[in-house]
Amino acid sequence: MARSRVPFAAGCVTRRMRRIAVVVNPIAGMGGRVGLKGTDGKVEEARDRGAEQRAPDRAEQALTALHDMGAAIELLTYGDPMGVTLARETGFDPTVVGSPNDPERTTGDDTRAAVRAFVEAGVDCILFVGGDGTAVDVAETLNELDDETPILGVPAGVKVYSSVFGVSPRAAGRIAATFSATEPAEVNDIDEDAFRGGEVVTELRAVATVPVADQRQSAKQLGGGTVETLAEGIAESVREGVTYVLGPGSTVGAVKERLGFDGTTLGVDVWRDGEVLVRDAAEADILDALGESNVIVVSPIGGQGFVFGRGNQQLSPAVIERCDIEVVASRRKLDELGSLRVDTGDSDLDASLTGWLQVRVGRYERRLVEVVE
Repeated sequence: MARSRVPFAAGCVTRRMRRIAVVVNPIAGMGGRVGLKGTDGKVEEARDRGAEQRAPDRAEQALTALHDMGAAIELLTYGDPMGVTLARETGFDPTVVGSPNDPERTTGDDTRAAVRAFVEAGVDCILFVGGDGTAVDVAETLNELDDETPILGVPAGVKVYSSVFGVSPRAAGRIAATFSATEPAEVNDIDEDAFRGGEVVTELRAVATVPVADQRQSAKQLGGGTVETLAEGIAESVREGVTYVLGPGSTVGAVKERLGFDGTTLGVDVWRDGEVLVRDAAEADILDALGESNVIVVSPIGGQGFVFGRGNQQLSPAVIERCDIEVVASRRKLDELGSLRVDTGDSDLDASLTGWLQVRVGRYERRLVEVVE
């Protein structure tokens, strides 16, 4: 999509301080590490599986980056657990425009109410913390109000298909403090029940106004390309006694097929010595299945370049730290990406993963690609 650069939100030139609104979906991403591939309609099941909240930590990272930019910011937010305490803990003295109906069980209706309150208050940007479902709630509410306030997502959900998110929480905070132009971007969502069944059914839900920024992610592509020789190369290189943690996606799916089993297309499978140890594994399942020697095989998300942190949160820092990493991708995908990214939720681990990486692109061929935050 061609960029259409337009001036930053009307009225900003005459206003001394930039007014930024922040709303947090506290349950976003809870289903990721427990293998639910989403949280819509699955909050109680995620809790039963021992899921922990992911969004507050992501919100804190974004707000800290926003505060540390040193810009003149007037922050507006919503009552707990949707933002106010996090805002105060990161150095802001926010204006609270409302509170959720039931703080113990927040819903999309609360997010929509927050957006309406932000618009009424007159803000320059709405920074929301969540995934594609939260993006839909924000964007559809603005469309209903016929309002073009810029929005920007802090990625915290399992599904992050839309092009309205920063590439990381810290990037989102920096963008919100500094952007000077906006453009339209698509808000997409998928059918989570179909997603859990191994099928991606996407739908364009809205078009939103977003900041123009290099560190805003592009829309996710679902394409693949021919990867047969790449899969053969992986299959030929497997070693006895090594546990292979095979990530989601069509490229690694070809590897699973070459290893002789019908893998989980959008989940993580664990394989060793010709046997599938776990199908569609959650983080805890993977950790239980790991041996003395372990290898993660993962492919970057097409169009975005994320190796970790998008659609594969089961591959948590605890898992990654116990494994070697084999990144595989078609040449065409790497040509389109230019560089790769990581967003594990652990800043120290992200830093350790950056730099130049050899990516397998064929049976024997590898290509050096830079990993950036």
